[in-house]
Amino acid sequence: MQFDDDAQLDTSEVQDVRGSRIPGGRATVGGGIAGLIALLLGLFFGVGPDQLGLTDEGGGQSVATSSPLAQVQQSCRTGQDANTRDDCRTVAVVNSVQDYWDQEFARRNGTYARSPTVFFSQRVGTACGAATSAVGPFYCPGDRKVYLDLGFFDELRSQFGASGGAFAQAYVVAHEYGHHVQDLTGTLSRSQDGRTGENSNAVKVELQADCYAGVWAHHATTTKDESTGRPLITSLTDADIADGLDAAAAVGDDRIQERFQGRVTPESWTHGSAAQRQRWFHEGFETGDMGACDTFR
Repeated sequence: MQFDDDAQLDTSEVQDVRGSRIPGGRATVGGGIAGLIALLLGLFFGVGPDQLGLTDEGGGQSVATSSPLAQVQQSCRTGQDANTRDDCRTVAVVNSVQDYWDQEFARRNGTYARSPTVFFSQRVGTACGAATSAVGPFYCPGDRKVYLDLGFFDELRSQFGASGGAFAQAYVVAHEYGHHVQDLTGTLSRSQDGRTGENSNAVKVELQADCYAGVWAHHATTTKDESTGRPLITSLTDADIADGLDAAAAVGDDRIQERFQGRVTPESWTHGSAAQRQRWFHEGFETGDMGACDTFR
């Protein structure tokens, strides 16, 4: 996965709050075994910490604040930076994903509302409640932001057995923006029916976000960047796509359950199996058509 060295990155689409303290208390999760299972099975590549019962002990709504240690605005200026730094690469992926959806919505006579990604470390306050890094990457519909602790990518390899790679990280980001697209189109709320299991709406929403990530990947090397009029992403190889598929499988409910609880319980699934997640990412990538991502049919 390579970026155009001369492209100018738009760092306004990323809020870097790494190293800052959040107002309004600290994030809490249900204690003991219940809390552990919630973290392991609940929200990897998911939506809103409120769905896991994360709370703000201060009793009010917490929001991320800018950090004096923020590095992105100073260090991530060009595509060349994205080719050499992990955080800059994520900025570039955010730019590319949002460029694609902006153009796709316009093609469909709609308007895409851009959403920032918040880089945080350890814990962060959101309109959906306070969350810790243990939650993994998530999208908060309350403030329409994507939240990401970059340390998660190391955990994706060390704890979940993914092979890693630059595009594995891109897949994670694109999946979260899939939730933002769902929020804008009105399908995200369909996950809030209180059911779990392999045929639940919660799973269907997650699989659709995987499919939307694949749709972006299909168009990634042809989506033009505003600063140059050329695609920001210049190369995406079969090996890159294999890394994305591997990451999708690594966070399948069945893989996570087998790894952390030693058995598979499909009735408790919230995100889909490894095979389902790979299948729907592949569907989006092969067709390049968000209309092919109807996981509810």
